[in-house]
Amino acid sequence: MKKTICVVGLGYIGLPTAVMFSNHGHIVHGVDVNAKAVEKLQNKQLHIEEEGLQERLNKAIDSGNLTVSTTAQKADVFIIAVPSPIKPDKTADLEYVRTATASIVPFVEAGNLVILESTVPPKTVEHVMLPELVKSGLAIGDELFVSHSPERVIPGRVFEELVSNDRIIGGINPKSATMTTELYSSFVKGKMHETDATTAELVKVMENTYRDVNIAFANELAKIAGNIGVNIWEAIKLANYHPRVNIHTPGPGVGGHCIAVDPWFLVELDQQNAQIIHLARSTNDGMPAYTAQLAKDVLKAKGIEQPKIAVLGLAFKGNIDDMRESPSMEVIEQLHERNIDYIAFDPHIKENNLEKQTQQLEVALDKADAILILTDHQVFKDLDPTVLKDQMNHSIIIDTKNCINRRTWEKAGYEVFVLGDSKN
Repeated sequence: MKKTICVVGLGYIGLPTAVMFSNHGHIVHGVDVNAKAVEKLQNKQLHIEEEGLQERLNKAIDSGNLTVSTTAQKADVFIIAVPSPIKPDKTADLEYVRTATASIVPFVEAGNLVILESTVPPKTVEHVMLPELVKSGLAIGDELFVSHSPERVIPGRVFEELVSNDRIIGGINPKSATMTTELYSSFVKGKMHETDATTAELVKVMENTYRDVNIAFANELAKIAGNIGVNIWEAIKLANYHPRVNIHTPGPGVGGHCIAVDPWFLVELDQQNAQIIHLARSTNDGMPAYTAQLAKDVLKAKGIEQPKIAVLGLAFKGNIDDMRESPSMEVIEQLHERNIDYIAFDPHIKENNLEKQTQQLEVALDKADAILILTDHQVFKDLDPTVLKDQMNHSIIIDTKNCINRRTWEKAGYEVFVLGDSKN
């Protein structure tokens, strides 16, 4: 059945969700406080990068099924997809969720459904959303229905995973869950797993915390392997041939809106019992400093006392433009603290506040003493080392993502250093 839907938050999750519902026959109104982003969307221009989004946005707007503005309006369903970051003290900042919920209160009516998609600490629906929604005067669970259905997609494959992934549906009561399942069934082919809202909140945070702990394990292994003369990438590959082993890969840190944030929700919730989680988060948060020191040590060993580094990659993941919680920014800060000059280049990043950056690879490489790869963009994997060599002062490359073909670069005369590599 066709519904009118109001989606609050038009970022990396909210916009694709709004477009999907629009493309499947629902009438959707998207809302965002970023007036510049709204204006761009009204002109069918994107403010984020995602495979297949432009075509789907064009279709949604041209069909008349999608409108966008900075204010909410009446609808059958309200979907909240706003950020839930952490504060400097590592506690959850739920003000975006609270404010977004408050913004729809003047528009909700009896029979409406409110869905929170944002990843949040357990009890957020109960302690943050419901106190705002009761101000509508509607009976929660009888007249106004509420659920939490957290997104489960990865940037770069959002539309594929919106359709194919199973969905967790956490209602404040069974009817809320059922209504949510019926709504998402308009395009989701994966299974719907209904539960209560708090369980759904915990499940999503657990999923991302599992990955964070696994990455921390890989990062510890990388440090050990480098000390004992083993290539960790080869070791992990071989270990993962075991049918019950799935070790993740190491790197310069963990980024993104979920994995780098969600574990702190559990630490805040119950620090006494979240000791492994806390240690893993601290381990991964320490990798940018480890990476910067690795670069300094490599260059110092080559007698380069005042180096310039071409930093390749600012996004937290390959082939996307998402810089949320990207470890690259902390690596750059750590380079600065070690008095290492740098210039950054990322072909996917069009706007940011970084002082030393360029939109041209040639500028980044000019007179550089080393290349430091922090993001495994395909364009970096495809670089031709024979073309780059003459632009640099020294032929050194430090690959924290194990994304280049080592033999090819060494054949071209480069010294190659890889995070977690016995050569380090």
